[in-house]
Amino acid sequence: MSDAAQLLADLEVFEREAIAAFERARTAEELEAARVEFVGQRRGKFRQLEERFRALPPDGKRQCGRRFNECRQRVRAALESARARLAQPQAKAEPRAAAFDFTAPSLRIRRGTVHPLTQTIEELIDVFGRLGFRLADGPEVEDEWHNFEALNIPPEHPARDPNDNFYIDGQRLLRSQTSTVQIRVMEKQPPPVRIIAIGRVYRPDVHDATHFSMFHQIEGLYVDRHVTLAHLKTVLRQFAQAFLGPEVQIRFRPSFFPFTEPSVEVDMSWDVRGGQWVELGGAGMVDPNVFRAVGYDPEQYSGFAFGLGVERLCMRRHGINDIRLFFENDVRFLRQF
Repeated sequence: MSDAAQLLADLEVFEREAIAAFERARTAEELEAARVEFVGQRRGKFRQLEERFRALPPDGKRQCGRRFNECRQRVRAALESARARLAQPQAKAEPRAAAFDFTAPSLRIRRGTVHPLTQTIEELIDVFGRLGFRLADGPEVEDEWHNFEALNIPPEHPARDPNDNFYIDGQRLLRSQTSTVQIRVMEKQPPPVRIIAIGRVYRPDVHDATHFSMFHQIEGLYVDRHVTLAHLKTVLRQFAQAFLGPEVQIRFRPSFFPFTEPSVEVDMSWDVRGGQWVELGGAGMVDPNVFRAVGYDPEQYSGFAFGLGVERLCMRRHGINDIRLFFENDVRFLRQF
């Protein structure tokens, strides 16, 4: 049996079982349990069928597409029907409800929590503040000079492709990196410079477990006389151990970024003996062309820059396996923090 045929057969079974479960529910709790089992966003059976559907070749998608949508609509209709059915007895009972009892205990007010990304950002500011870095900020709508040209990214570079950026008009776009802030700071301030910039950046990525079209970056910049890669590794090691624990180690792998030379990928490991290294960002020594763009003398000054993903750090720390959970506003997820 082909993958498409098997999926069609499984859709029939899923539809029959889901509708039956919704019809059997006699309380709101039972209905919610059935909803999570069959159409839950994270581990529901329909979510698994969606993943199989997306993996089909084009011919298979055309074969299953209509039936897939029909199944979705019928299951949703059955769920809404069950909700309406369970709400009816409660609505009829309200007019006959007893008078308000002023002696009854008050309802417990649930305290809200700070979003996990906000918690992570606040702690990052604190950790790097203790390492001597001050916080800098910049606009999220940028021009091409600050987002590309001053960062040594020429017009023909693929990073400037309109399909890889959110352009507002021919000259302005939503920033694709927080590196724009380092340019704005260096344009206004002579060395030494020691800053971090944290904020939202935007790239037209397809949403999946590890990608989102809007996410957060932390950018670090240190410029002074005689700055070396040894300083960069020391700062990142001290940060990693302060934020993730004393057992964390870091390593550098050679890489390439237009605005740093040499460039490195930064990996962190929680168990060096096990060899489990996780990439957390990029870094390197600031390219001399970047210094020339802001009026710094590359013969007199050197510096390093690094960029780390805030979501990636938060996910590693808390064992979160899907970046989309940060932006769905599901209180069941947010209450865990």
